[in-house]
Amino acid sequence: MTDLLEKHRHLAERHKAMLQMGADAVGLPMERILSPTRALIGGRETILAGTNNYMGITFDPDCIEAGKRALDEYGTGTTGSRIANGTYEIHRELEREIASFLGREHCMVFTTGYQANLGMIAGLAGPQDTIFLDADSHSSIYDGCALSGAKLVRFRHNDAADLDKRLSRMGEETGGRLVVLEGIYSMMGDRAPLAEFIEVKRKHGFTLLVDEAHSFGVLGENGRGLAEEAGLEDEVDFVAGTFSKSVGSIGGFGAGNHPLFEALRYATRAYMFTASPSPSTIATSTAAIRKLRAEPERRERLRRNSARLHEGFEALGLKIASRQVSPVIAVQCADEPSTIGMWNALLNAGVYVNIALPPGTPGRTCLLRCSVSAAHTDEDIDTIIALFGKVVGGEAKAELAAGG
Repeated sequence: MTDLLEKHRHLAERHKAMLQMGADAVGLPMERILSPTRALIGGRETILAGTNNYMGITFDPDCIEAGKRALDEYGTGTTGSRIANGTYEIHRELEREIASFLGREHCMVFTTGYQANLGMIAGLAGPQDTIFLDADSHSSIYDGCALSGAKLVRFRHNDAADLDKRLSRMGEETGGRLVVLEGIYSMMGDRAPLAEFIEVKRKHGFTLLVDEAHSFGVLGENGRGLAEEAGLEDEVDFVAGTFSKSVGSIGGFGAGNHPLFEALRYATRAYMFTASPSPSTIATSTAAIRKLRAEPERRERLRRNSARLHEGFEALGLKIASRQVSPVIAVQCADEPSTIGMWNALLNAGVYVNIALPPGTPGRTCLLRCSVSAAHTDEDIDTIIALFGKVVGGEAKAELAAGG
């Protein structure tokens, strides 16, 4: 009999090798979360620089109070899907809040951000359609494409000319065309050149979905994402996003103006066949989005902190994955063993960052990825820079000295 798990042996051996080098970089337990930027790890207070808590909103008193009140008024969970018993008035309230925030007519809330991409993509495209996606798209986008049954065409990352070429090859092929882009790409921190893609849209005509998971709350004067920053919101047909970054909660959404948008509620498996978000999650998300609207100073602090860290890493001569400044700042490393070693050294020195290894990274790159928060102080940022200079900068100099 074939052992079904045998195909994963290489993953188990790779993880074992990681543990022999130190802590579990892909499952590190945090004993206690002290603040949006501090946690107790291994009994030591550690700076969090890899949590996607962009607005530093997870300990906001108003958000916490909203969650507690929802627990008292609605209980711990809904015990059902949105199309059964799982739609409470607060779910509808959150959908109206997001639609208003984005200036869209319709919004659907999903239980996770992953499901939002699954649901929106598989709801929009079917087996008769073609989806064009950026080669560096998030796994949730790839999985949504697979679930849809649509024909898939990949184009080179952030390359509008390559998309143009591939659309031109389609000829008279029937069916709809969906193009999926991301506001900020999660691994490298770069943005889609939206204006260039819109020119291709005007030439060929297609439906455009932008995943603003990492740019919602972050980019644009009002935090509506890349489309707002680029002044092209009217050109984007559908928006997807998550609550697990700037909103500091869990869940996701899809939004748009199409008159048949509401039909997606009855055609989207990721929405129909899962329990709806818990009341406390919905309440904290609603409170957080109102904070994003009312407190633009959070965005300004985030931009300042991101620029400070980016400039500090540049001054150290580190190999930063993107020249564009965003809250995602990834440092490219030589190989997997040295990346794991530097990740452990940073943790032991008092800073937690994300580790990103192939095959989950573009071009099989090894990354130490920072995500900046509005709640970081100047001293936090300077400490992160200093520790990277000592650990990563020192490693890079050693490689150069060795002729690597």
